[in-house]
Amino acid sequence: MLFRNVSLSKRNADDAEKPFWISFADLMTALMVMFLLVMSVALLAVTKTVSEAEQKKQQRDDEIQQLLAQVENATRMHGITVDKSRNVIDFGDQANFEFGKSDINQQKAEKLHEFVPDLLKIAQDQLGEKWLKRVVVEGYTDKAGTYLYNLNLSLQRSQRVLCVLLNPSADLKSSLSVGQKQQIKQLFLVGGYSSNSSKESADASRRIEFRLEFFGLDEEHRRPDINQSEADFGRCSI
Repeated sequence: MLFRNVSLSKRNADDAEKPFWISFADLMTALMVMFLLVMSVALLAVTKTVSEAEQKKQQRDDEIQQLLAQVENATRMHGITVDKSRNVIDFGDQANFEFGKSDINQQKAEKLHEFVPDLLKIAQDQLGEKWLKRVVVEGYTDKAGTYLYNLNLSLQRSQRVLCVLLNPSADLKSSLSVGQKQQIKQLFLVGGYSSNSSKESADASRRIEFRLEFFGLDEEHRRPDINQSEADFGRCSI
């Protein structure tokens, strides 16, 4: 009788321990499942974020290429070329300068007045408003002369372009409207680059280029406000 009681007590003790260990194992399994689930959701979120960023970047690149194609179509009728790898409008010999000079003759000034309105029109289109940040007028020189002399000369050549556009001589056949000049003030920037990017010949090096700059993805797409009340653009000082 005593042996039966002892055996029964031991069996009851074993039965009492089993539910505890089963519950602990289930808990560990559940925690592992939850961990895997959380990691899966986190990985999906990261993948989705990266994918969306890549899509936005690709969309930006595609739309900028479309914008450059519009510019290229506009330049083609004026005998000007576009270097898409550098985002540069190259006027070639239509905007070359004489040695040591920054003057633009009447023929080349007329060419600028014919082309720039087409560029301004593109800048006001949907893609232009969305991505075109500014147009940098870059002046270049040949390798002759000192660095500082050429730096000043290249800057004068860039400035001369804006002088021709904003304060043209009276004998030009065409002229820009006040609204177009205001748009140039908003969009155009002068840059001087000396002889840092010379071409194969000295004549070809003495030139100007329009470099197109575009907004970045995380950059605020806003240009400087145009002050419509300022109609007096002054006179060229060079």
